[in-house]
Amino acid sequence: MALTQRAQRALQTLPAPVRWLAAPLVLLACTGAVLMSGGSYQPPITAPHPDPMALGPCAALMKALPSAMLGHPRADPPNSPYVAVWRTTPRTVLRCGVARPASLRIVANQMSTGPNVDGVQWYLEQDGHGGYRYTLTQHALYVEVAAPAGATVNATDALGIVSPAVLATIPDLNGQLGQGSDSDQPGQ
Repeated sequence: MALTQRAQRALQTLPAPVRWLAAPLVLLACTGAVLMSGGSYQPPITAPHPDPMALGPCAALMKALPSAMLGHPRADPPNSPYVAVWRTTPRTVLRCGVARPASLRIVANQMSTGPNVDGVQWYLEQDGHGGYRYTLTQHALYVEVAAPAGATVNATDALGIVSPAVLATIPDLNGQLGQGSDSDQPGQ
């Protein structure tokens, strides 16, 4: 209470035009702080429940992923062995063994192509917050990479960092490792 009274007294000592601008200036400063921080959206780190056949490849992928992404350390959540988190701002999240994206039920989406990074084909979806969610396609299981707006300079930077580990540990539809796709092919 005393702090509020002191603030009121301090405002009353200012000329009237300055007092009138105080509240809008504080609001503007708070809005600027939120915008400069990249907003409050953080991709979920919900633990996936991989199919039993995916447990081995997912464990291998988690071990093969880099400990840093563009200088940002990896800090995995303790509650899931199949989630990797890098401390970008906002965080970049990889989840192994996720369900097939619901949007792939639409035939037109099955024919769309997302980025092919280092021979790894990714299905592209917007995350609703200005960033992207990429899902590995043409492989035996689904791996999701959430790359929110502002986490990296380019939206696909995270894919360039994780794709070599994906290619080495997640079998393709024929059960082969390290067999990248050199051409853009529709999602599965």
